[in-house]
Amino acid sequence: MTERPFTSVWSDLAQVEFSQGYIEAGGYSTRYLHAGDTSKPALLMLHGITGHAEAYSRNLRSHSEHFSCWAIDFIGHGYSSKPEHPLEITHYIDQVLAFMDAIGVEKAYFSGESLGGWVAAKIAQLYPERVERVVLNTMGGTMANPVVMERLLTLSMDAANDPSWERVKARLEWLMADPSMVTDDLIKTRQAIFQQPDWKMACTMNMALQDLETRKRNMISDDDLRAITVPAMVLWTTKDPSGPVDEGRRIASLIPGGKLAVMEECGHWPQYEDTETFNRLHLNFLLGQDDPQVKDPSADTEAAAA
Repeated sequence: MTERPFTSVWSDLAQVEFSQGYIEAGGYSTRYLHAGDTSKPALLMLHGITGHAEAYSRNLRSHSEHFSCWAIDFIGHGYSSKPEHPLEITHYIDQVLAFMDAIGVEKAYFSGESLGGWVAAKIAQLYPERVERVVLNTMGGTMANPVVMERLLTLSMDAANDPSWERVKARLEWLMADPSMVTDDLIKTRQAIFQQPDWKMACTMNMALQDLETRKRNMISDDDLRAITVPAMVLWTTKDPSGPVDEGRRIASLIPGGKLAVMEECGHWPQYEDTETFNRLHLNFLLGQDDPQVKDPSADTEAAAA
């Protein structure tokens, strides 16, 4: 295996003019990373379950040239408020809308990964007047695979009960197609979050969606996807641990006018694993520019049948 050069969250951000802060809104304290002039269109960047704003540390620089980027910690995650009740999708939606109100943004571009894609899709369905365009990156919410849910629950709770280096590392490695992408710096960034005194409680609350009955009442139905009217791109990967590319293709095909982009050799964090490709695909879609890798979801199927 070729040894990778050392990287860190700080080196990812060293050439980015950004700020970190907290905003009180909707009864929550939301921690954010912000980059880009606020006169530019707002872009909300939403991480996955047990994740945090640093999930987008490699994307802020390129995106801040065009957008006012806000990568936030969901409630029950990172350094945001940690409510002492099970967290369902409506709680995350309330947080995001309150955050938008607090920063004076009526309408925004959205990019969500996994849980973030689940929340972004529901906001696009229920509040289209607040969404310009949406990217659904290996999104959750359409599948309830007991094996995947159990694996995610076990890895997350093991790390919550024992936030040791190896437990946190194992949780991060689940995200990557190539485990060597999990650097010491990334482990330490997440370990500090997992070592907070209230993290075990918070993790129990944010794992509520891994309970089958709770998950079922929060899932995104085919009709929900058909009701999304804003421009949408589904981004999937060939090595995603949560589901196959066919699921991404199915989701995109149900959204009217939906587009599909597939990234090779990536797992559940393509924005981090192959930053250059992700940034190109992502920006081209958000800016309304054509990209040969962004296709009609039926294109591959039709080509195979021809």
